[in-house]
Amino acid sequence: MITIYIDNKPHQVKSGQNLLQACLSLGFDLPYFCWHPALHAIGACRQCAVKQFKDDKDMRGRIIMSCMTPVAEGMRISVDDAEATAFRKGVLEWLMLNHPHDCPVCDEGGECHLQDMTVMTGHTGRRTRFKKRTHRNQHLGPFINHEMNRCIQCYRCVRYYRDYAGGRDLNVFSAHDHVYFGRHEDGALESEFSGNLVEICPTGVFTDKTLKQHYARKWDLQTAPSICVHCGLGCNTIAGERYGTLRRILNRYHHEVNGYFLCDRGRFGYEFVNSGKRIRTPLALSPLSLSGSGQGEGDLQPVEKASALGHIAEVLSSSKGVIGIGSPRASLESNYALRSLVGPDNFYSGMSGPDHRLLSLIIDIRQKGPARSPSLRDVRMADAIVVLGEDLTNTAPLLALSLRQAVRGKEFEAAEKLKIPQWHDAGVRNAGQGARYPLYIASPERTRLDDIALKTWHGLPDDIARLGFAIAHELDPSAPDADGLDEETALFAREIASSLKGARQPLVISGTSLFNESIIQAAANIATALCAGGRDAALCYAVPECNSMGLGIMGGRNLDEAFTVMDDDLVDTVIILENDLYRRADGGKVQAFLDRAQHVIVIDHIMTQTASRAGIVLPAGTFAESSGTLVNNESRAQRFYPVFVPPGDIQAGWKWIHAIMSAAGRTEADRIKSLDGVTTAMSTALPLLAPVGDIAPPADFRVKGSKVPRQPHRYSGRTSMRADVSVSEEKPPEDADTSLAFSMEGSEEQPPASLISRYWSPRWNSVQALNKYQQEVGGELRGNGPGKRLIEPEPHGKPVYFTVDPSRSSQEIDGSTAPIYHLFGSEELSGYSPAIEERASTRNRDKPE
Repeated sequence: MITIYIDNKPHQVKSGQNLLQACLSLGFDLPYFCWHPALHAIGACRQCAVKQFKDDKDMRGRIIMSCMTPVAEGMRISVDDAEATAFRKGVLEWLMLNHPHDCPVCDEGGECHLQDMTVMTGHTGRRTRFKKRTHRNQHLGPFINHEMNRCIQCYRCVRYYRDYAGGRDLNVFSAHDHVYFGRHEDGALESEFSGNLVEICPTGVFTDKTLKQHYARKWDLQTAPSICVHCGLGCNTIAGERYGTLRRILNRYHHEVNGYFLCDRGRFGYEFVNSGKRIRTPLALSPLSLSGSGQGEGDLQPVEKASALGHIAEVLSSSKGVIGIGSPRASLESNYALRSLVGPDNFYSGMSGPDHRLLSLIIDIRQKGPARSPSLRDVRMADAIVVLGEDLTNTAPLLALSLRQAVRGKEFEAAEKLKIPQWHDAGVRNAGQGARYPLYIASPERTRLDDIALKTWHGLPDDIARLGFAIAHELDPSAPDADGLDEETALFAREIASSLKGARQPLVISGTSLFNESIIQAAANIATALCAGGRDAALCYAVPECNSMGLGIMGGRNLDEAFTVMDDDLVDTVIILENDLYRRADGGKVQAFLDRAQHVIVIDHIMTQTASRAGIVLPAGTFAESSGTLVNNESRAQRFYPVFVPPGDIQAGWKWIHAIMSAAGRTEADRIKSLDGVTTAMSTALPLLAPVGDIAPPADFRVKGSKVPRQPHRYSGRTSMRADVSVSEEKPPEDADTSLAFSMEGSEEQPPASLISRYWSPRWNSVQALNKYQQEVGGELRGNGPGKRLIEPEPHGKPVYFTVDPSRSSQEIDGSTAPIYHLFGSEELSGYSPAIEERASTRNRDKPE
């Protein structure tokens, strides 16, 4: 730490920062536009000016740009100096010369960084009268709305899109003083991370087109902390609601996971919550009968909740046997509640045999292997990477984005040798000249990361596994070798091994997408060999769904075994939790399974093919309407919360199961009647899940005696929302399961990180208010990030390797074939979002050449 003086007061700051970052971290309100913690400094906007003095005797000083000035011991500056303040006000006036004064109709109004900085600098009126420069707006696809007239030429958009995310179809076009940011022609933005432009842009040039379809101002949105449900990475999000519909998803910063960004599926796939295919009331085949609850023998009709629960209770008491089928897209709490209802021996994970075996293998490797499981931030620190079998942009998109930052580490290394600070973006790029750390990709076909890979190699799944085993053998001759490799492949394995061996933080990435056990084992062998050689190796596995890892840790038998139990006539009733079995197994097998079941009870939020075959269907809450815990690919357990109370009988899956147990007179129902109760019971029954009880504050947590408000303090329309019913404001709904309130009442003091539902601070209404929530700008949240990792690596001992079996692929998927995935279309829930559906129709255009 070093000491600098700001307006004659000493402050301790971290060395190596630029002055802007140091001032913001100290809590000073210093305006800026072009700078961003993830993009670093380029000094384009001139808005962050301060005055620097030589020493305490210097009364004149000089204007400097704080984002381009490194902190130094004894440095003296002034933020409030009159000349610096006037300079900043003048710069803002220049930027506003051609900016339209359309805040009341701008989608960004009320959460606009430009608005905040205008007020902060004191610019309050125009001194010029002339026709403003105007531009033609572009159609950029279903995600992003374009309004070029609002641009202030900060260059953030192209720096993010091209330099950070690797996109190529958005650029800057200019002639004289006409600068245009857009595509060379109208069309959907091709990058899978284009939605982050919404938060990167400090004005209203790029805004959320899906929000525009059902617009609400930021101060009128009820928000809650949540977790993305569209892949296994566990990105943190903020869900926003108005009038009982989910309006948008914003990024929720997590230093170790997603940082500042989301993928487009995670940002725009939320509209399945508002889908017309939602199940909103209990449904049953009429009449209800103990002799058989249907399976496609008629139309499902709405029934009273009490009637449905009473009938289910009768079914459970008279049934020959009951099994429960869980789901990797349901929370830990809902899966555990179902396990409690049917008993551990009758609980089935809902994953297919191949998926179940692969997840069990990964968890076993995690528990017994020496390699650490990296967070996405750890991935960004890697200096040599090999990817076996995964097309990460389509199966784990933020992991792919992290790899783009990892390979750039070579440029930072070159800059460090020249004593150029990491925050100096142009200096780092000039010093590095595009140098990259080695990334090797072995996959069935070309991927969207091939452009940054040192080398790529294409082969079938079994061939990829052989390559992996050969790499491990090159690293440690005691590791089993793969026989029969051609000379070219053997040389490639040797090259990869050499790069990994020479790295400080080597990274091995694999996953379940190719349904091949041998690939997963080969990746484990490589990581084990690196650890045996004294390297700090990380082993990252991509998993398919938001709670695949959590369900794998919980255990249970696979779906194929459930089919066998039903075929053997050992049971006649099945309860299916948030799972469409037709997506998990052969349709004929699922059909036969459901036909043999006398009673099929489904708890889900979407009318899937499986739900349509049920005798009774209960409406479950989505992530936006319920609370629970999800475990991501690195085994980090994280909590999500309801953003609104759904209408009618919709409720969390675990609440439905509690209601069933209560209706059936089960004494153990009391143990799972609250969220804290479920997590406590689960932590006791399953020791590996014990930390889940500590990942978030309990329901009785309070800040200054009050719950944490979901609504901002300027929330409006509380009476007009219900004017058609009553002119009086009704009592806000109670949330007995969390420490969040469906109200604007409560303290605006920063809550624990897991309860942050929005970013706001006096004078900071945009997402840039995040700066006020961090220990230092760009660093950890105060109190550290939410969630806890459940599995940590074992201490290094004698290396244990998997033996080579070049054809250990799934029995259902031949090792000579390979499934192909796409970000828009391969995942179940986002497919119900109109914007994702439209974007999926253009995906063939986006395939790499």
